[in-house]
Amino acid sequence: MESRAWRYKKKGFFRRTHPPHRVQRYVCHHCGRNFSAQTFSPTYWLRYTTLLESLFHRLVGGSCLRQISRELEVAPSTVARQKDRLGRHCLLFHERLRPREAPAEPLVLDGFRTFEHSRYWPFDLNLLIGTSHYVYGFNDAELRRSGTMRPSQKKRRMRLERRHGRPDPQATRKSVQELVARIVPPGSGATIRSDEHRSYPQAFRRLPDRRLRHERTSSRVSRTPRNPLFAVNLADLLLRHSSANHKRQTLAFSKRRQGALYHAAIWVVWRNYMKSLSENRRDEPPAVVLGLIPRRLRVSEVLRTRLLPDRLESGSWLARCYEGRIPTRRLSHLHIHDLVFAR
Repeated sequence: MESRAWRYKKKGFFRRTHPPHRVQRYVCHHCGRNFSAQTFSPTYWLRYTTLLESLFHRLVGGSCLRQISRELEVAPSTVARQKDRLGRHCLLFHERLRPREAPAEPLVLDGFRTFEHSRYWPFDLNLLIGTSHYVYGFNDAELRRSGTMRPSQKKRRMRLERRHGRPDPQATRKSVQELVARIVPPGSGATIRSDEHRSYPQAFRRLPDRRLRHERTSSRVSRTPRNPLFAVNLADLLLRHSSANHKRQTLAFSKRRQGALYHAAIWVVWRNYMKSLSENRRDEPPAVVLGLIPRRLRVSEVLRTRLLPDRLESGSWLARCYEGRIPTRRLSHLHIHDLVFAR
């Protein structure tokens, strides 16, 4: 049985103070609901349609949210909401363009250490990057604060864990297992390079339907271009440099882990599809080198069409991240994105 084409017709237009000034309206013949040309734009329901593009440039340029709000003359809460919208869009944009077959190049795995809310709540941003510097995927792993602490700090950590619970000691193993399973399809194989983290081999052993070759390099080896882990070491430097929430001794640290993941999705799109491998040579970005796109993309091209989460598997990490269901243990309330007509 052939599926019928979607039928709709024009139903006037409405005018706006800001561009686009004239927007065409439509009515759906199937459900009878009204919609407009703005429905299929990432700027749906926005008064200022140029806000997302300006926000993108500043977020990957190292500006914090309050600096952006002062420059764009909007409220900091507006910047925070639109950053989340931009992060959801970039999450879907990368997921639709990334390769579905097993990567032909070696992959480099590492956990980028940062924190949410305070230094008592660290987490790893796990990155899986090819030797071409293309970021295939990322996820998070909640950690327990470790390292040298004063007796008063140990007591405070104990009080916080008694009140809010202790992070899962198997979080790194579980998150790495999910990340590798998402990027390397069942029945295929890949070479994965990493440091000597103990949880990585445990995660790989739980993926018996993948042929994974694990090559380990000590983290004490000089981090030069000759280092087998250079791709992820360079990514860590770029994250520190271009993201205000990951800088050392900053006031712009992420208050919620979900916000840091949205910010990371924006950075991944910029790194893969826009930024040159070398700023001096102005060569092509990693996605062009791999043949995923014909040329470097502009922000306006990334934001040309609204994307819907129709390809995300329900309950998966990507779906939970898109919907804003990644919790912050210190803050019980989640800002879940579950609006029916704003998916």
